Amino acid sequence: MNKLMRYKVLPVFLLLTGLLVVGGCRKSSGEKGAKKVAVIISTLNNPWFVVLAETAAAQAKSLGYEAKIFDSQNNTALESDHFENVIVSGFDAILFNPTDADGSIVNVMKAKEAGIPVFCMDREVNSVKAATSQILSDNYAGCVAIGKYFVQTMPKKAAGVKYAEILGLVGDNNTWNRSKGFHSVVDLYPNLKMVAQQSADFDRNKALEVVESILQAYPDIEGIFCGNDAMAMGAYQAVMAAGKAKEIRVYGFDGAQDVIESISNGKIMATGLQSPETMAKTAALYADEFFKGKRDFPQKMPVAVELVSQANIKDYSALTKRN
Repeated sequence: MNKLMRYKVLPVFLLLTGLLVVGGCRKSSGEKGAKKVAVIISTLNNPWFVVLAETAAAQAKSLGYEAKIFDSQNNTALESDHFENVIVSGFDAILFNPTDADGSIVNVMKAKEAGIPVFCMDREVNSVKAATSQILSDNYAGCVAIGKYFVQTMPKKAAGVKYAEILGLVGDNNTWNRSKGFHSVVDLYPNLKMVAQQSADFDRNKALEVVESILQAYPDIEGIFCGNDAMAMGAYQAVMAAGKAKEIRVYGFDGAQDVIESISNGKIMATGLQSPETMAKTAALYADEFFKGKRDFPQKMPVAVELVSQANIKDYSALTKRN
């Protein structure tokens, strides 16, 4: 080999050697380091979802894994960015609260193709071939109970009673499962007449605006069923501002702290108590089991919902004292 050949071959040899060393270090680091768990949440603008996110991350950390929370801000495009970031950053599992039952499927499939298990919490995706498992509240049954209490506590008038329904995100199955559960009972009573049904995207401020508008069009309504507690608080705020707190009954769903306290104070009528802690901890435990070799998970794991109302709030006194 002449001198010129030696100068050409040496840099290439050093480059290949360097790449092998770097590649070997990355593999070793990945094998020895703690696995990483991503917690991707639809929105952190709602205290209920903050509990879901923080509990999932805390549980993952307690099991010995790194955990990071990502806020999708109810935006499927931002959610998609989070998934791409999680995939390229080498996360090992995703604990996921979807923004859209249909629109989020493609993101879950991307993770699945990359070999990353996805465990849905509270909200589902409309596919049985995407997520590894989905841990979901029994929204339908929970709102059947709300519907029964609604019927029991609304005024009894021969001329009928008008009410409004505030829906959550129209692309979220929880919205429709709650609505269907509620109507499966209430629609059996023709004297209860729904005069307005509008979406407020599970958002308190939007619910305030929507209910203000509804009250202008239908000042004689006597009940408002809201698809979550954030909207119930917004609805109650609008009712209070209109001076109708004694005439209009507000019902929510979630079991959020502020609504539990409002029920205790005789303001909001009832809510469906979900357990974000249960769903979050279960998702993290499933991820742990996946890392340890388990592959057989239930496609859907239902979590019971409890009715909390002005009639039984004393049974939930401990919840009114939570920090």
